[in-house]
Amino acid sequence: MKAQYQSLRIGIAVVVILGTVAWLALTGYSSNKSYYVTISELGTMGDKAYHSNLRVEGFVQPGSIEQVGTHVDFLLNEYESHSPKAPSGHLLKVTYKGTEPPPDTFKDDAQALAEGTYGRDGVFHATVLQAKCASKYAPQQPGASPANPATPPESKPNTASAPAPAPPASSQTAAN
Repeated sequence: MKAQYQSLRIGIAVVVILGTVAWLALTGYSSNKSYYVTISELGTMGDKAYHSNLRVEGFVQPGSIEQVGTHVDFLLNEYESHSPKAPSGHLLKVTYKGTEPPPDTFKDDAQALAEGTYGRDGVFHATVLQAKCASKYAPQQPGASPANPATPPESKPNTASAPAPAPPASSQTAAN
């Protein structure tokens, strides 16, 4: 009888521990989940936009960056300013209040990704800000010269790797 009681206590303890671990995993997963949306999709999400952790990508509107320490206010546009679609692109006001200053690549026309929440005031409140300079990493346009041409080292012929010449065709046919 005592062995059954001991087994029951161990079984209950295991169930409580596994239940707690499962609950912590589920709540941790759902709190870190964020939805990736475009600026135009943000307006069509309805009430879900105000209750979800979101990631929004766009291009920093030139002249809109206002920075005080690590606090930055700026506008995101769907399109780069030199794009013909830029004047008709949706704009989103973003307020970043992070513990770290924005990255060095965060500047006018930079592609930026803001992670945070969308407020009922129409402002995106970001807690994480990432930026990349698209022109810096874009492939070189055909016919364009490189920005810093590298001078190739002097090339010397490598005779060790040159293939041996083939024997004349006439000696091969005479052997047959």
